[in-house]
Amino acid sequence: MRTWHEIRRLPPAVRLLLVNQLGVNTGFYLLVPYLATHLTENLGMSAAVVGVVLGVRNLSQQGLFVIGGSASDRLGARGVIIAGCALRTAGFALFALGDHLAVLLAASVLSGFAGALFNPAVRTYVAQEAEERRAEAFALFNVFATTGALIGPLLGSALLLVDFRTSALTAAGIFAVLTVAQALVLPARQVEPSGGGVLADWREVLGNRAFLAFALAVSGLFTLESQLYLLLSDGARRATGWDGAAGLVFLVGALAGLLFQLRLTRALERRGDRARWVAVGLGLMASAFLPPALVSAASGGPDGAADAALRVLPVLAGALLLYLGVMVAQPFVMDMVPAFGRPGLTGTHFGIFYVVSGVVAALGNTVVGWAMDAGRQGDAAWLPWACCALAGLASALGVVRLRRLGSLPAPPGQPAVPAPARGRTPA
Repeated sequence: MRTWHEIRRLPPAVRLLLVNQLGVNTGFYLLVPYLATHLTENLGMSAAVVGVVLGVRNLSQQGLFVIGGSASDRLGARGVIIAGCALRTAGFALFALGDHLAVLLAASVLSGFAGALFNPAVRTYVAQEAEERRAEAFALFNVFATTGALIGPLLGSALLLVDFRTSALTAAGIFAVLTVAQALVLPARQVEPSGGGVLADWREVLGNRAFLAFALAVSGLFTLESQLYLLLSDGARRATGWDGAAGLVFLVGALAGLLFQLRLTRALERRGDRARWVAVGLGLMASAFLPPALVSAASGGPDGAADAALRVLPVLAGALLLYLGVMVAQPFVMDMVPAFGRPGLTGTHFGIFYVVSGVVAALGNTVVGWAMDAGRQGDAAWLPWACCALAGLASALGVVRLRRLGSLPAPPGQPAVPAPARGRTPA
């Protein structure tokens, strides 16, 4: 009940964007996890072609985040959010209606570019509207996003009993409703003139060495969070011999978020600065890969339901630790990103932040995938888990280093901690 009370205290525009994020993740996850299966089994495409279609969607989103961020600064976040949801509607509808490669590539580009528009725009709007309650707003944002990521696959698996086209049209319909709701209800915010060109804005943000160092340091958060869909889901399936066991990983996260996210963020805000909790959260995420690693060497399938339950417990414990780490770190990361620069470049900061973290996460997933294959071939099943733990530890130490150098923005109302005289802002 307290969570709902806190939601009601937020500005109406932020409340709408919370519901928007629930809808965005529900629509996305009811379609995208099943897209590869549709392309191979229903359309008979090769794995290489499927990789191209999925890669184009990911590249269109990750590589163009900075466009969405800059557009938010110059045109206003409201219009960019609406345009992004409208494009996602069109892209998902094309997935439903198109069977040819050219149509599917167009759908991938549209849906990816849509995410590049509304993701930084939504976060820009929330950061500007919530003001001093940014961390709490982003904590609630996590709750709604995680809930949508749980509902989406469940709804998608049910709709697939009909066919993929029904699933895709349902996803497109969700985004169409979100587009109309935002156009009717979301108020416009006044846009402050930047005072320069887009390239000048990019140079200003890219010239902030402390911001780039922070983006690189916390990129491990996104690399490890993505293991919910790769390593931890695979671990749950292998532990139980049941493909549906991956859903248990997301159920753990959804329940933990609903129960603890807002209380945790509010409690931590009163007990220390934001950078400390970002480092603690990253450390928790690193530790999440230790329990599954201890039992990863078990060979063969489970011997009955009881054995399957025992085998999956360390994986679920790891998932819970990972979600707790995200709950600790992510609201404060989102709170800190706009604090590195002037308010007029909030969107550009979010855009470049997501480009940096997306590139690092893609590289990290490649390493984890290699480690999974190498571990299975070389009787070293612990290898990918160890790689993830080391990545999380490196991210946590990076944030600790930046905090000690005084390179991170201080919380509102507190003076920044000066760097030692001999220290330099890291590149």
